[in-house]
Amino acid sequence: MRTVRATAAAVTAVIGAGAAAVAAGRLASDAALKAPPGRPLPTEPRLTVHATAAGQVSLTRDLAALRPGRYGLTGDDSHAVVGPVLEGVSDSADTVVRRLERVVRGTLKPGDRAWLTPNLYVGDPGTALGLDHTDIEISGELGPLPAWFLPGVRDTWVIAVHGLGATREHPMNVMEFLHRHHCPILAPSYRGDPGAPRSPDGLNHFGETEWRDLDAAIRHALDAGARQVVLLGWSTGATMALRAEARSTLRDRIAGLVLDSPVLSWESTLRALAAARRTPGALLPLAVRAAQGRTGRYGDHHPGTTEAEHIGVPTLIVHGPGDVVAPWRLSRRLAAAQPNTVTLLTVEDAPHGAMWNADQDAYEEALRRFLTPLM
Repeated sequence: MRTVRATAAAVTAVIGAGAAAVAAGRLASDAALKAPPGRPLPTEPRLTVHATAAGQVSLTRDLAALRPGRYGLTGDDSHAVVGPVLEGVSDSADTVVRRLERVVRGTLKPGDRAWLTPNLYVGDPGTALGLDHTDIEISGELGPLPAWFLPGVRDTWVIAVHGLGATREHPMNVMEFLHRHHCPILAPSYRGDPGAPRSPDGLNHFGETEWRDLDAAIRHALDAGARQVVLLGWSTGATMALRAEARSTLRDRIAGLVLDSPVLSWESTLRALAAARRTPGALLPLAVRAAQGRTGRYGDHHPGTTEAEHIGVPTLIVHGPGDVVAPWRLSRRLAAAQPNTVTLLTVEDAPHGAMWNADQDAYEEALRRFLTPLM
């Protein structure tokens, strides 16, 4: 009897531990599957504002605070634009002083907690950039999708779609450039975004189902007079562009792809985001398994597959080794495998989705050279 009880206790303990591990894996997978739009990814550290002065802001010394380029600096109730690190200017060995270009919303005070974000602008193209635009709705699979349309004289439209942790404010970074080159721009939202329908399960699917909303945007552009489109996507928005190029019934009207920080392996991205939440390494496979089980039900097929090896249109990838969310090595591998189709611009010291921020001049010149023959 004692042996039976001991065995039963051991089995119960194992079952309990297994259930706890499964629950922990499910919780860890939330880092990617429930990443809220407009909030920092777990890889992005919170920084403390130590001081402000005319044209300067002092931040906690961190690798993130030392990044080159221009970024948004966002807190819970504020948004500012910061430029490069000011060399030779320092409050202390524990701080970094960057150029403070402007405070767009709220105020920056010592002690505030904030994070760097790729999107410089908040609001809409009119209020943020002074660009003429129209608020429209695209008829999507799950319901109406809010979008911005900026007119241009060309008949090739650029459809710009954001990725993980962002909103359609992110594409405003490149709207002035595209507008100067007379490109019509369509910046759609998609399922899970503010004002858009929720995914049926409330989860992000790494572009596996969201691409259908991009497909609806393509259809809208063609119905509105576009001859063809170029898809410009960041992060999982780049994944959506790849899906559309491979699967859309309108793919023959896609002239090219621009992929910024593309998520080419959902497993790698999920592991990175879960690890950033201090998930123990032993639980990362459970997080991947939990994500597969939670999203596969609504996907077209296994959520880890991509059509990257079948790209049939000119493609520009902008990516770099500083991206800890979407591995740069996969972009290099893709460019090496398809040198006649894919061009890779490598940007150093840029975090996920922030290639433009780190080197705006190189980014826009590569984009100009890529788009010119397609227009």
